[in-house]
Amino acid sequence: MKRVGLIGWRGMVGSVLVARMREEGDFAAIDPHFFSTTQASKPAPDVGHGPSRLGDANDTAALAACDILVSCQGGDYTEAVHPKLRAAGWRGHWIDAASALRLQDDAVIILDPVNRPVIDAALATGARDWIGGNCTVSLMLMAFGGLFRAGLVEWMTTMTYQAASGAGAQQMRELLQQMGALHTAARGLLDDPASAIIDIDRRAMAAFDAMPVAAIGAPLAGSLLPWVDRDLGNGYSREEFKAGAEGNKILGLASTPVPIDGLCVRIGAMRCHSQAVTIKLKEAMPISEVERTLAAAHPWVRIVLNEREATLAGLTPAAVTGTLDIAVGRIRHLAMGDDFVTAFTVGDQLLWGAAEPLRRMLRLLIEA
Repeated sequence: MKRVGLIGWRGMVGSVLVARMREEGDFAAIDPHFFSTTQASKPAPDVGHGPSRLGDANDTAALAACDILVSCQGGDYTEAVHPKLRAAGWRGHWIDAASALRLQDDAVIILDPVNRPVIDAALATGARDWIGGNCTVSLMLMAFGGLFRAGLVEWMTTMTYQAASGAGAQQMRELLQQMGALHTAARGLLDDPASAIIDIDRRAMAAFDAMPVAAIGAPLAGSLLPWVDRDLGNGYSREEFKAGAEGNKILGLASTPVPIDGLCVRIGAMRCHSQAVTIKLKEAMPISEVERTLAAAHPWVRIVLNEREATLAGLTPAAVTGTLDIAVGRIRHLAMGDDFVTAFTVGDQLLWGAAEPLRRMLRLLIEA
């Protein structure tokens, strides 16, 4: 039974990971050891192996005693600890949710329903660093991986609608505070059925200047933010750069990349990222064949009928939150021709966009 260390298990991604591991019975197949950067020696979570204490997540000797380390602690931690472990000769497997190692040559971005052949080839050559991909990129490939696998995509643009949870727990809290500020500002008028909507709107808009913005950086409730992540200085945000760079690495196409580009937007949803895509196919295809190709990629794709009622019922963040479903709908040809397809997809970025690929990679390693 492999000794597995878990770091960053109390955060948003880590807590979802632990919950999924409990649901799938993963803890019964490992010898788990929990580590903390701030609470070493305190009681560890009970996952069915009896009482234990938290290890020190900065103790490289204790970490090196593990066969596998799973980190959801963040990029700063990875950059501080991972090089020390490797320099000391540790040959264990490192599974990480952070972006710090993603584009390194010897790291594999893991999304096994999409790139299991890439993972298997890397295992065969002795790879040891397994990194979860960007949440939006992973969800995009979970939705449209079938077309990429069939070699049908000439290029793709993706316009994202990213939930507050993609930025972090504090941003989720602040979004709710901002929503409350809007409601409070307009409450008196809302309670009066005779009040004019223009007055309600004016009152709400006046509240924008007083909204809490320390975490998000700008008012998001009642608005949207057409910029996500760091400014790269060339017109791209770092989030937009990841689509092509990470997407092609996941697909094993780094040497012959498919152009994947677009704009990333933060919206006032709490959880689940959505994306509208335009796909230029290499050949014209009927929509029924596009749908069959997408649905055949893996069991979690759920095709939503391109009708109003089905779309509103099944193609929203509220419809998929907390599930492994990758909903894909609004699939139709564009006016440019039958080799142009548009579609809309939504998935829970805390699951397939973060925790689930880590859990499944751990399972692959312990069953190898």
